[in-house]
Amino acid sequence: MFKRRKKRAVVARVREAFWPSLGWARWVEYFRHRLGRMPGTPYAIACGFAFGAAISFTPFMGFHILFAGLMAYFARGSVLASAIGTVVGNPWTFPFIWLGIFKLGNLILGVSAEDLQTHRLSFGYLLDHPWEVFLPMAVGGVTVFAPVWAAFFFPLRRAIAGYQHRRFLRRQSKTMERARRAVEVAAGRTRGGRR
Repeated sequence: MFKRRKKRAVVARVREAFWPSLGWARWVEYFRHRLGRMPGTPYAIACGFAFGAAISFTPFMGFHILFAGLMAYFARGSVLASAIGTVVGNPWTFPFIWLGIFKLGNLILGVSAEDLQTHRLSFGYLLDHPWEVFLPMAVGGVTVFAPVWAAFFFPLRRAIAGYQHRRFLRRQSKTMERARRAVEVAAGRTRGGRR
């Protein structure tokens, strides 16, 4: 029903991932409405989204949606919101995330800055020494998981609660207006019948 008539080419889909055709402001607005209108409590939606965002700070590429969904499920959060939350990890943010958790992981593991200088982080180095890259990233990612989760959960829960409340009031106002009009119409018919 909501599918495109003409499928987009692979190049167009890749371009869309890097630069939304709607523009960044409308893209953010779309996700704001999408989250606010999701079924569930503000806790469930915010919890799920926060797990998706936090798992994006780990090096488990390819498993982000699966792990976020499992964690959201066990925490009674929204699994759908957790999938949407993984959007935090995207082509624009991943380079900064990976470099940050790599450096943090090395700091925690006690790798000196001089050792890091001798091994420049490159694709070749990653292929030759995968464990020396993955382990620090995993340690750094797990370390920032809880703070990232909290940074997304608390503001988002409040924002979603406000959004849902305003939406409820708008719907209630429309319902009351329709009821008032129906009463006026019924009253007009009654008066007309008495005459």
